[in-house]
Amino acid sequence: MLMTDPAILRNLVEQYETLKVLHMEQGSAGTRRRLEDITYTLCVSTGTRTPAEALSVAEQRLKPSPAAPAASAAPSEAAMPLAPVTAPRS
Repeated sequence: MLMTDPAILRNLVEQYETLKVLHMEQGSAGTRRRLEDITYTLCVSTGTRTPAEALSVAEQRLKPSPAAPAASAAPSEAAMPLAPVTAPRS
């Protein structure tokens, strides 16, 4: 199974958490669609079917391994950036 780069996976989790809060605050159709899209991407990236499973798998994959130094947990500059999460315009 292919494994998602940790920096990208971390970014997906951050986007999911931010959009979840935005959706609870705003409840707009645009925010809901973006949350659904990022949820789908997070699930595909972790090989799971639900957000709870995806977050659990992501947490396990993002844990630093005992042999890896803490500095390696930082995202690399070469990681492909994803679009920033911003509130939709009304």
